[in-house]
Amino acid sequence: MMRRILSNAIIYGLPLPVIFISLLIGSSDNIGFSAFWDWISATLDGSNSAPLVVENVIFNIRIPRALMTFLVGAALATSGGVLQAIFRNPLVDPYILGISSGAAFGASLAILIPLLSVHISAFIFGAAAVSLTYVFGYTKNSSSITIILAGMIVSGLFTASLALVQYLSDPFKLQAIVQWTMGSLHLSSWHKVQQSVIPISAGLLGLYLIRWKLNLLSLGDEEARAVGVNPVYIKVIAVILATMVTAVAVASAGIISLYGLFVPHITRMLVGASNTKTTPANIFFGGTFLLIIDNFCRTIFPYEIPIGIFTMIIGAPFFIFLIKKRKINWT
Repeated sequence: MMRRILSNAIIYGLPLPVIFISLLIGSSDNIGFSAFWDWISATLDGSNSAPLVVENVIFNIRIPRALMTFLVGAALATSGGVLQAIFRNPLVDPYILGISSGAAFGASLAILIPLLSVHISAFIFGAAAVSLTYVFGYTKNSSSITIILAGMIVSGLFTASLALVQYLSDPFKLQAIVQWTMGSLHLSSWHKVQQSVIPISAGLLGLYLIRWKLNLLSLGDEEARAVGVNPVYIKVIAVILATMVTAVAVASAGIISLYGLFVPHITRMLVGASNTKTTPANIFFGGTFLLIIDNFCRTIFPYEIPIGIFTMIIGAPFFIFLIKKRKINWT
């Protein structure tokens, strides 16, 4: 009972305090709690007495960045957890199935040749990547391992294509693409939030609504059919929704390595293996934990570290720990 209370406090109690703390820290060290409180007071009483720079930093930089970070973290963690449930494999994540690399290639291609918006191009190529994974890996008697191997091949193809785009880019676009491939949220803005909030929220809502059916899929296709659930239909819907939220997250923040792989394992350790509990936990804890990582990225050094580097540094030792403790499986 105590463990459940503590887990719920961590998952559902931390988001608002962490978001609030995120508004108080950043590269502008002189804009802290007192400046934030003065801005809030001036906004509420309509006096406009707060310095314009304080309003600009808090309202136009820190708030959209905190919201964008939370959305991206929730999207990656939830899509990773859903894909692991569908394929009944603890090593599946959006990158292994080719979704992240396909979306990354689409977004970088849109930066090089701006015919489509970055978000639309990322979604198109993310969907193309997961479709190719199914075409290459799906047979009548195929297992999840076959699909994963096909996804690794497709991911390699799109990673090579991304390298080709980088090779063909001029120095200015190359710098933007390289910084973006390392994962970065420093360019977050209200415009990006507006572009991302609807597709990510809609995708997360759809995955939340079908969360109980994911438990049936974990039992196997035959068992799902026995209780009146069409496993193919549910898998297609879930993969489309996971692809959409992943593609939008990648288009907005770049490649954030391993995040969709290790965060679902943390939430399972906190709330158990049932997808009815892990799906909302991934939404809230995934967004909060990425916010915490982002706060370290922009405060631990005088200059900002790309967030994808931090997630790789955190994710790799965590998985080594799981392997050593033999906790890599959730069954």
